[in-house]
Amino acid sequence: MKFYVAIHRPTGYDHSVEITREVIDDIDQVNDEMVRAGIRVFVGGLRSPSEAKAIHRSSDGSLAITDGPFLETKEYIDGFWVLEVPTMEEAVEWGKKAAAACRGSVEVRPFH
Repeated sequence: MKFYVAIHRPTGYDHSVEITREVIDDIDQVNDEMVRAGIRVFVGGLRSPSEAKAIHRSSDGSLAITDGPFLETKEYIDGFWVLEVPTMEEAVEWGKKAAAACRGSVEVRPFH
């Protein structure tokens, strides 16, 4: 079963201050563990929400493109993994490692 494991950051999070060499090393270690375990399907870090574009569909079917993330919230998704593990419990265990390495909050959600 595939799971989405997303790192969430608060608005205003500054990578240049928060992401230290130690954090990078810890994230690399978790990535290496995932690869050795044969569970990592995909991983991707996302650039700042300010660089996002959102495409909104109106009731008449027209499309409007706006700058910024689709939802305006106090948090945003900073990056994610797609893992293939047998159970939600195992995905949560990997999510805990990701949260510790990234010094952030994590959402774990199964795919259909």
